[in-house]
Amino acid sequence: MNNNGKLSKRVWTGILLFMFMGLLAWNVENMYFNTFLNDCVYNEGILGASLTLTDAVNIMVTLSAITAVVTTFIMGTLSEKLKNRKAFISFGYIAWGIITALFGFITKDNVAKIFGLTEPGEIITATAWVVIVMDIIMTFMGSTSNDSAFNAWVTDVTTPESRPKVETASTFMGFLAMALIMVVGGMATAGTISYSVFFIGMGAFVAIVGVAGVFLIDNPKKFENAEKKNTSYWADLFYGFRPSVVKKNSGLYLVLSAFCIFNIAFQVFFPYLIIYLTDVILPANADINLLSAGVIVPAVISVATIIAGIVILMKVAVNNKPVAFLTSSILLIAGLFILSTSTHIMTIVIGIAPVLIGYLVLTIQLGASVRDYTPQDNVGLFQGIRMVFTVLIPMVVGPTLGNIATKNTSGAEDVLPTKAIFLYAGVVAIFLIIPMIALIKNMKKEKLSK
Repeated sequence: MNNNGKLSKRVWTGILLFMFMGLLAWNVENMYFNTFLNDCVYNEGILGASLTLTDAVNIMVTLSAITAVVTTFIMGTLSEKLKNRKAFISFGYIAWGIITALFGFITKDNVAKIFGLTEPGEIITATAWVVIVMDIIMTFMGSTSNDSAFNAWVTDVTTPESRPKVETASTFMGFLAMALIMVVGGMATAGTISYSVFFIGMGAFVAIVGVAGVFLIDNPKKFENAEKKNTSYWADLFYGFRPSVVKKNSGLYLVLSAFCIFNIAFQVFFPYLIIYLTDVILPANADINLLSAGVIVPAVISVATIIAGIVILMKVAVNNKPVAFLTSSILLIAGLFILSTSTHIMTIVIGIAPVLIGYLVLTIQLGASVRDYTPQDNVGLFQGIRMVFTVLIPMVVGPTLGNIATKNTSGAEDVLPTKAIFLYAGVVAIFLIIPMIALIKNMKKEKLSK
């Protein structure tokens, strides 16, 4: 970082490269482990399996979230204690990529041979559990390298002036990563390439970036002359739960509370989104020409609206975050309720605009606010707390609500996600207004005290 607060080209390269590959890896997990279960494990029906598809997805997401948070607490605190982000990032990404590649070798035939199974239901259940356990291992490596070390490193090397730019880059890199994964993953779901090639290829790229990190990433300068702390590792591990720490950093915990509800709403539908689009939306609109002017023109208008809305609200946020926060929240809520009304393609086109505007602006601004409110001398100690609010609670509560919504509204034997997942998400998002108002009051109070 330069003396004027601007980030150097090398730092920007490290941020963008590791951010992008991390987002690719997380999107593989969040979007295509679910479709892998649907296409390669449950592709012949339940056949006596003790787990339904949505049960398996729900369990996988829940256990992954718990693993991510526990790992981030342990490894985030450890990286702070050892004063070495570089090793955790670089070698963590290498291991993360290797584990991702191993998913390419998971098949029902291989599982049946390893465990000596012959009954179809037992094979399906065992394969589902192998995927779940492997996802836990992958999450451990991803959280070690990305959630704890890399996120702390980004906070270490940025300033309040540069963080909105970094969060904006993160959000758009997230969409770029999602788009790329959907293209390549779409080839896997369509059978153009095998899931084995997909997982092995993605894993290889993540591991290569880890190798690059050995030469590209430097430990933050704050570690060079840092005084040795007398606190124990275990005391540091639970630092963020102390009432005195919560009271002293009330702004941080308000931001995290808002982020928590926001992510719960998102997680109600996101784990089931690809399955919903491919197995529900596309069949429901099979008689509609998606390339017709009647669909393309509204879609273009929707995209233009999304871009304009994001630009306007981001400009508003520079001088008036409260207005940007509330407007984005209302748009998100409205869009989710629109998506819950119908599976028709035009409903999707109309509803997606306010959802994406609200999602993007809130992700950028809440993410930047979390970094701003995080005490700079103890960044690593707060990574676990951040994960409790942004990952653990949302990924336990959200998918469970989505599963309940599906089971309460699906009449099929092979349960598929329904439009009710957006209704439940919209109801959850309403509660976002409560911490948002408290956060706005806190911001005004801090502004007056300066």
